[in-house]
Amino acid sequence: MCGIAGYFSKTENQYDAFLEEAIKTLSKRGPDNQTTLRLSDKVGFAHARLSIIDVSPAGNQPMQNERKNFTIVFNGEIFNFRELAKAFLSDIQLHSGSDTEILLHLYIKLGKECLQHLNGFFAFAIFDHHKSEVFLARDRFGIKPLHIYQDEKMVLFASELKALFRFPIKKEIDFANLNLYLQLNYVPGNGSILKNVQKLAPGHCAVINKNGELQIDKYYSVPYEPGCKISDKAFDYDKSKIRLRQLIEEAVERRLVSDVPLGTFLSGGIDSSIISACAVKHVPQLNTFSLGYKDDPFFDETRYANLVAKRLKTNHTVFSVSTDEMFENIFSVLDYIDEPFADSSAIAVYLLSQKTKQKVTVALSGDGGDELFAGYNKHAAELKARQSSAINLILKAGLPFFKLLPQSRQSKTTNLFRQLERYSEGLQLTVAERYWKWCTLTPSGVAKGLLKNPVVIDEGEMVKIRQQFVSLINDDGDINDVLFADTKLILPGDMLTKVDLMSMANSLEIRVPLLDYKVVDFAFSLPAGFKISGEITKRILKDAFIDELPSEIFNRPKHGFEVPLIRWMRTGLKSLIEDDLLARDFVETQNIFDYAQIDVLKKKLFSDNPGDTHATVWSLLVFQYWFKKYFATNA
Repeated sequence: MCGIAGYFSKTENQYDAFLEEAIKTLSKRGPDNQTTLRLSDKVGFAHARLSIIDVSPAGNQPMQNERKNFTIVFNGEIFNFRELAKAFLSDIQLHSGSDTEILLHLYIKLGKECLQHLNGFFAFAIFDHHKSEVFLARDRFGIKPLHIYQDEKMVLFASELKALFRFPIKKEIDFANLNLYLQLNYVPGNGSILKNVQKLAPGHCAVINKNGELQIDKYYSVPYEPGCKISDKAFDYDKSKIRLRQLIEEAVERRLVSDVPLGTFLSGGIDSSIISACAVKHVPQLNTFSLGYKDDPFFDETRYANLVAKRLKTNHTVFSVSTDEMFENIFSVLDYIDEPFADSSAIAVYLLSQKTKQKVTVALSGDGGDELFAGYNKHAAELKARQSSAINLILKAGLPFFKLLPQSRQSKTTNLFRQLERYSEGLQLTVAERYWKWCTLTPSGVAKGLLKNPVVIDEGEMVKIRQQFVSLINDDGDINDVLFADTKLILPGDMLTKVDLMSMANSLEIRVPLLDYKVVDFAFSLPAGFKISGEITKRILKDAFIDELPSEIFNRPKHGFEVPLIRWMRTGLKSLIEDDLLARDFVETQNIFDYAQIDVLKKKLFSDNPGDTHATVWSLLVFQYWFKKYFATNA
C-alpha cells in the first residue's frame, strides 16, 4: 500500500522539483520510503512506500527490470502474485519477494492483458522507455484511487489530489460537480471538483502516448445487464449458498498474505463478522478491532462485536472513545481531505484506523457487502415501495403530515419521522428518480439554490453525470439494478474513498475480501430474491454463515457508522458556522454561495426540527475548509 505520482511533460519544461514536493504530500500513504526518479526528458515517477510484502529495500520503488527499459510505480497488493509467477514467469530471474516485481514482469510479457489475471486492488503506472509511453491502470472496483490532470503542457497522475496541487496546475472549480457534491456529499463518478482533473474509472486503463495524448480503455465490467430479471428457478439456493461461502473463504485466505502484523475490523455487523470468522481459521489468536462510543449508547454497537469476538475466540480490542475525543479529530480529518468529501462517518473511520494502526499494519474489512447483497435500509425500502399495498397508499398520502413532524438522526423517534417523510417522498417518484433521491442527502433544488450564480453550472454536463447512474435503474428490473448502480456510484464515490483516505491518513492498509472479483461476479449472477426477501436483507450471505456466528447479529437493525454532527454543530462547531466558514463576510467575499440560502439552513439547523439539514451544512463546511486551504491561501 503506497502513494504514487508522476508527470509527462509535453514541453521542454521539467517538473522534477514539483514531483519531489508532490511525493512529500503522500508520506502518510508511504512513510517507509519516498523516492523520485526522472525516467526521460519527458517523464518522472515518484513513490511513497508502506512496506507490507518483502519489507526489505529490494521492494522499494520506482522499480525497474534488469535492462532498465521498463519502470513501475505501484499502489496496492496483488494477492495471487506467487501463482502468477509460477504460471507466467518461470523463465525470469526475480530479485525480490515483492508483488511489484511480479506485476512489472507480467506487464512486460503480456501487456495490458495482464490485468485480466490480477486478483487484488491497485493503481499503477509503467513507463515503456522504448515507446516513451506511460501505461496506467486502476483496479476493477476503484478500491485504490488514481487522479489524472492534463492541459496543453503536461499530464500528471497521483494517488491523491493534494499531490497534484504541488504542480503549477490550473485550479478551476467544476460547478456541475460542486452541485452534485452538495447533493451527495461526495463527487460522483470519474469527475473531480476541479476542471482538468479526472479519476481513472474503476476497471479502466490508459496510455499516455509519446505525444502526451491520453487514451482510456475499459478492461473489466461487472457481468450484469441492467433490466434483466434473473429467475430464482435458474439457480439452486442451497448450492449457491455453498458456492458463495467457498468464494468468500478463498477471498479472505488470499488476503492474509503479509510480512507485517494483520487483523480485522469487527463492528458486529454481518459483513465484518463473516470476514473475521473466515480469517480466524487461518490466523490463530486473530486480532480484531472495533470502535465504541462510551458516552452515546444510541450510536454504540460494541455489544454485538463482543458477542462475535467471544464466539470466534479472537484477540479483541474495543477502542472506546468519547464524543469529545471524536470532536478533537475533526480537523485532522479535514486537513487530510484534498477534495471535498462530506461523509461524516469518515471521522469514526479515521479514529478506528488511527487506533488500529497502533496494533497492526494491515486490517481486513467487510466493505462491499451492502452493495452486493442488499444490506442498506434503502434496499428494503425500495422493495416495499415497488409493492402495491394499502400501507403505501396511506404513506404516500401522508407526506404533508410527515413534513410537520420533528425530524433528526439523534433519537429513534425523530429518526423514524425523518425516514417516514423520506419514504413518502420516494413513493411519489419513478424508480429511477427515487434511486437518486434516496442516494442524496440534499435535494437537487436546494443544492442549486445554494449557488450564487447557477448560470455557471453546466446543466447538460450535470444531467449527463447523473444519468450515468439513474439510467441503470429500469422500470421492469429488480433490486439487482439498484445494487449494480450502487457499485458504480456509492461504492467508489463514497465508501471506498472514505476507507482509503482515512486508513491512508494513518498509514494503515485496508483489504476488502468481499470485493474479490470472483465474489462480485458470482453475486451478480444470483437472483435478487436470493439477496433480499420480505424483511430479510443479505439473505444468502447470512444463510451461508449462519452456523458460524451468534444468532443475535442476524436480526439486528442496520445501523450506520454515525457521529453526532448536530450536537457538535450546536456546540463546538457553532463558532465555525457563525463566525468563520459560513459567516456572511467570508461567503460574500468568496462569491460562490448565496448567503441568504445559507442563512435559511443555519436557522433550520438550530431549530427544533433540523431534519437532514446538518448533512447539507456539513457538506458546506467541508467545502469551505477545503476552499480556504487550497484557494484562499498560497498552499
